[in-house]
Amino acid sequence: MASTDATPGRLELDDGRLRITGSWTLAHHDALKAQLRRHTSLDWEEVDLSGLAGLDTAGARLLVELVGADRVAEVSRWAPDLPRARQALLETVARVLREPLEPEAARRAPLADWLVDVGERIAALWHQQRLLLGFIGLTLTTLLACLVRPWRWRVTALVAHVHQTGLNAVPIVALLTFLVGAVVAFLGATVLRNFGATIFTVNLVAFAFLREFGVLLAAILLAGRTASAFTAQIGAMKANEEIDAIRAIGLDPMELLVLPRLLAMMVILPILTFIGMLSGILGGALVCIFMLDISATQFLLILQRDIPLNHFLVGLGKAPLFAFLIAVIGCLEGFKVSGSAQSVGEHTTSSVVQSIFMVILLDAVAALFFMEMGW
Repeated sequence: MASTDATPGRLELDDGRLRITGSWTLAHHDALKAQLRRHTSLDWEEVDLSGLAGLDTAGARLLVELVGADRVAEVSRWAPDLPRARQALLETVARVLREPLEPEAARRAPLADWLVDVGERIAALWHQQRLLLGFIGLTLTTLLACLVRPWRWRVTALVAHVHQTGLNAVPIVALLTFLVGAVVAFLGATVLRNFGATIFTVNLVAFAFLREFGVLLAAILLAGRTASAFTAQIGAMKANEEIDAIRAIGLDPMELLVLPRLLAMMVILPILTFIGMLSGILGGALVCIFMLDISATQFLLILQRDIPLNHFLVGLGKAPLFAFLIAVIGCLEGFKVSGSAQSVGEHTTSSVVQSIFMVILLDAVAALFFMEMGW
């Protein structure tokens, strides 16, 4: 609060009583500062602010330096007649000056910042992989323990999760693979037409969907659709302390929550893979029939004559492994949720990203392995 009073502030000492008068504002800052330097050795017991004519932030800071932040913070007690606005200004300035300033962080070179960021990400990735391996071991231990005790199987929960994760995903898997099969046939025919070999579009579509696209597209869809659902469901239970309640009544969350979801995923992904293979080949077949003048009979004959069964088995054999990883990652991220809605969202996103990454990585490793083995 500024004042129009032109009289600069003054300090007067009268029998141990320090009287502060005049205008303590920015306009008189230099003169007030000089007075403070001349009166640093004043010895006083009481402070009288009744003669204070004007005050702003600059003057308040000088008064805090003179009187002391701790004493000014209680100005409403020893100067009750001072206007409330001036009391509030003095208390605010005193409170700010009493708080220690945070030291400014030392500036680092951009390269050093980048290296630190890379190191933190690698350490976080290593920690995540250790947690994943430990959770896989715990899951396998629980699974083996339940296999020898059939009375502990959660059949109702298993059937419910098969329905939720699998049967409800059949339309989207079939539609997506059908469209991708048509696209693959179009692209293959475009390239092969230049060599007069459009008939080999049949082989291209069959190889692609039996070995790779059928299982890969189904796994990616379930990673986005089901792994996120697993994380959200278990994460919500974790946030609501339902998992603690399950442990309190003597039940095992791994046996109750993880195993039914894991087994349901391992049952349904091979089925969805088979549906994806058929839909993709059907999409490619329609393109061959209507665009390339390849009859349905000829298409089926080429499939039967030129496509060995091992391609189908290779694609279908990868499905249980992908299903295991997707389910384990989704459940693990659910257990890592803390007690907030934001944490549920963050770990749901993390489960989708990790699941898709691991599926694609393992598919690439498997493709290299089968190629070297001649399978």
